[in-house]
Amino acid sequence: MTAPFSPAEIAAEGLKPQEYEEIVQRLGRHPNKAELGMFGVMWSEHCCYKNSRPLLKNFPTTGERILVGPGENAGVVDLGQGLQLAFKIESHNHPSAIEPFQGAATGVGGILRDIFTMGARPIALLNSLRFGPLEDPRNRRIFMGVVDGISHYGNCIGVPTVGGEIYFDPAYAGNPLVNAMALGLMETETIVKSGAAGIGNPVLYVGSTTGRDGMGGASFASAELTEQSMDDRPAVQVGDPFLEKSLVEACLEAFKTGAVVAAQDMGAAGITCSTSEMAAKGGVGIELDLDKIPVRETGMVPYEYLLSESQERMLFVAHRGREQELIDIFQRWGLQAVVAGTVIEEPIVRILFHGEIAAEIPATALADNTPIYHRELLKEAPAYAQQAWQWTAAQLPSAQTQGIEAQGQFLSWNEVLTRLLNTPSLASKRWVYRQYDHQVQNNTVLLPGGADAAVIRVRPVDADPVNCTTGVAATTDCNPRYVYLNPYEGAKYAVAEAARNLSCVGAEPLAVTDNLNFGSPENPVGYWQLAKACEGIAEACRELNTPVTGGNVSLYNETLDAEGKPQAIYPTPVIGMVGLIADLGRVVGQGWRETGDLIYLLGSNDHNTLGGSEYLATIHHTVAGQPPQVDLALEKQVQGACRYGIAQGWLRSAHDCAEGGLALALAEACIGGQKGAHIVLDASSQRLDESLFGESASRIVVSVDPVHKDDWQAYLQDQGSLPWQQLGQVTDASERLVILGNDQTPLIDLDLGEAMALWEAAIPRRLGL
Repeated sequence: MTAPFSPAEIAAEGLKPQEYEEIVQRLGRHPNKAELGMFGVMWSEHCCYKNSRPLLKNFPTTGERILVGPGENAGVVDLGQGLQLAFKIESHNHPSAIEPFQGAATGVGGILRDIFTMGARPIALLNSLRFGPLEDPRNRRIFMGVVDGISHYGNCIGVPTVGGEIYFDPAYAGNPLVNAMALGLMETETIVKSGAAGIGNPVLYVGSTTGRDGMGGASFASAELTEQSMDDRPAVQVGDPFLEKSLVEACLEAFKTGAVVAAQDMGAAGITCSTSEMAAKGGVGIELDLDKIPVRETGMVPYEYLLSESQERMLFVAHRGREQELIDIFQRWGLQAVVAGTVIEEPIVRILFHGEIAAEIPATALADNTPIYHRELLKEAPAYAQQAWQWTAAQLPSAQTQGIEAQGQFLSWNEVLTRLLNTPSLASKRWVYRQYDHQVQNNTVLLPGGADAAVIRVRPVDADPVNCTTGVAATTDCNPRYVYLNPYEGAKYAVAEAARNLSCVGAEPLAVTDNLNFGSPENPVGYWQLAKACEGIAEACRELNTPVTGGNVSLYNETLDAEGKPQAIYPTPVIGMVGLIADLGRVVGQGWRETGDLIYLLGSNDHNTLGGSEYLATIHHTVAGQPPQVDLALEKQVQGACRYGIAQGWLRSAHDCAEGGLALALAEACIGGQKGAHIVLDASSQRLDESLFGESASRIVVSVDPVHKDDWQAYLQDQGSLPWQQLGQVTDASERLVILGNDQTPLIDLDLGEAMALWEAAIPRRLGL
């Protein structure tokens, strides 16, 4: 029997020839155009994880605080005292490359819907962003558009954007990454799930109208970006944050009635995804009549209804007889609400249009019984990695007391540190976060830029904030250069650093949501990067007791070079992590607090590496070597000591040593606290640049009230194998960072006023502001 669709038509839906043959076998017939489109979006990597699902199964997903793990709209953890936190991260990469403002804005809107669909009120937003160098006008346009889109949606809907991270690297010049994370506090007595139930129960469509925007967005997100991608602008959704604010309130009010059986956001794949996933999870079917769907455009056909990704829409299953109660709530909030379908016994998705069946597909064929590709893993690391691993610091010029030769000129260590502070990835992000309303809702405890993680007060609705001492900390983290050089070690490091960021504010790490941004899994190197990174995440999460509650996989992040060859981004498995703060009166930031405070280093400064470091990339224009390797047992010791010192009230500040090494961490603590520091550094065991700018895991710089010196040091000595050392002390507002060698030789004497001016202006200056 001849297929009704040509190979080109099949490929246009993102399907492979063998997948089309499988569809025909599943249906016992050829699909029609609408059905082909439904399979195209639901069998895309974005929706069914056909290349990554076997790898994700190795993640730890359970724990004593885990209430909801992978498979629902968001994960949920138990904070104690009757408080439950929903959280999730997702990507909107390709839409943001084409339409930066709307791509980023609707990414925020989508992740918020994942939160309040569970019955949680959104309380905070974070993001993780990657762009090409700002010297390129196109990268500047994308960067400014993304920031504008994030601020527009978050500010208008009234959810504070409290933290995140931004990197700039040529690897993202053609394909930026926009990952959005949201947190919400449960308001309903029970967590709202998405599995449909109750034969004969009505299916309600609520929220905004349906149009042609976002057509095929899931398939678009699962393909490489090309010059023709600009023609895919209809695949970029258009959001309305004011309407979504009404949707938040209406949904939470509706959930509290007890009339809602199940709820699902219409995100990727819209009506197709929500009907099939709700039916499959409930082991039932759904019949939906498209003639009942409120539309904003005329002449739409079933294919367009089913693949539209118009924003701010939800699908509910209601208890029969209570549908009008729900309709009244949504209409009172100025929203659409109609009974559009019914739960049926036969486990299929049946779509009606003009009184006829427009599509009829087994629900599991769309939602969970989807293709899986078990790809063969390379038996050894690819050539690029093996070549990079041959690099050693011995290939650099010798590091002298006065400085080092780099790119044909001699730089003092002061000049090296200044250049790092002027690097956009390390410099101040104030230009970005000052555009975000980070204090709306009045629960933000630590402001952006002031600490290694965001801290939010959590309290039931209408509770007195004075008597609420419980908080949550949240962070996003990943060093993509590390993952590129060694995916296994780099991904382990990302988990460890996220946990370290939480520990630096005094929070106990609880759980992870991840966003796996990679190139094509069909490329053996790309699949090796993905598989090894998943191994690293799984191991670190098991050891640090931070189960994975869900997340997002974004593959095919590639563009074509001048020769037409695909160029992938750096593999970027972003780790979103949340932690519990039992007493908000005992949190600290990263800046020095008081003159005379004692400065300590938790962890060792003797095993730093320049491999994959910011110093090596920025100063020597080299990306090579092995990145830092994480000793997870030591990591737990260091983080535990930091949290204990904060809980006892001994520590006044804590800051992770990450990119830029110890010297940069000290400079950032000086800038954050508007105070200087006098440091004596034992650099006898390594090259000077390794001691100052080398990078390693498990290091935290803390400052201690001198009154508690004896208690603090006695505690550290009781920790046995935990390495630590006293580095110096905080000085007054003379605003200089002085670092001496162990023989009192001056290494760095930095005027912090001048350094801060450069650090603050690094991004605005490149934007021409």
